[in-house]
Amino acid sequence: MVRALLRSMPDSFANALSALPPDPPIDPALGRRQHAAYRAALEACGAQVQVLPADESCPDCVFIEDAAVVFEGVALIARSGAVSRRPEALAVAQALEKTFELVRMTEPATLDGGDCMRVGRTIYVGRSARTNAEGIAQLGRAFPRLRVVPVDLPPDVLHLKCVCSPLSEDRIALCEGTIPASTFSASALSIPREELYASNLVAIGQHAVVAEGYPRTHEALARAGFTLHPVPVSEVRKADGSLTCQSILL
Repeated sequence: MVRALLRSMPDSFANALSALPPDPPIDPALGRRQHAAYRAALEACGAQVQVLPADESCPDCVFIEDAAVVFEGVALIARSGAVSRRPEALAVAQALEKTFELVRMTEPATLDGGDCMRVGRTIYVGRSARTNAEGIAQLGRAFPRLRVVPVDLPPDVLHLKCVCSPLSEDRIALCEGTIPASTFSASALSIPREELYASNLVAIGQHAVVAEGYPRTHEALARAGFTLHPVPVSEVRKADGSLTCQSILL
């Protein structure tokens, strides 16, 4: 069974990082209801969910994916490129140390888990404002059995998984017109450019947690054999977040 580690949303999420000031402002109460729907969708996909408590001193802590990368019994505790987000990693490390060998990233390395997409035994890593060359190098040392492939991101893309996400061990969802499909050894299911946000999704077996309101993407995934679990995303989207960033699949 797939396990998913989540983290609750604090009231301080109203002050989460965002490229532009959200209008209307973030509503943490609505965000928590949407987060509950996300948890229910993961459980409907067959995942066993564990939820860590929120930390009011860490407004972005609901975006737990950025704090760690896990594979085959090893957890790399990341060092975010956003200085204000680095304290989030402590509680995540404490939760993972019971079942994983921890490797802690050291300066000057920076890396966000949202820049890391594992497909089979390859992990693609976005070179971004949050993830630097030393972060990618330390990722490779933490997971020597994985092939690490750096990926240059288009301008104004925060994380690699903003434009693509894994569907299986040999297939990804990829927004057209962003990163060339030839970058990846996996086959790519094309997501329409006008539905870019929907290219970030959580696939578990033949189930997929997807953002509400993207009919062409939903149709393409259904044709590919996925059972869809649409969830509301308005509040996390105001903080430049999406679906994969709200969980670490273990």
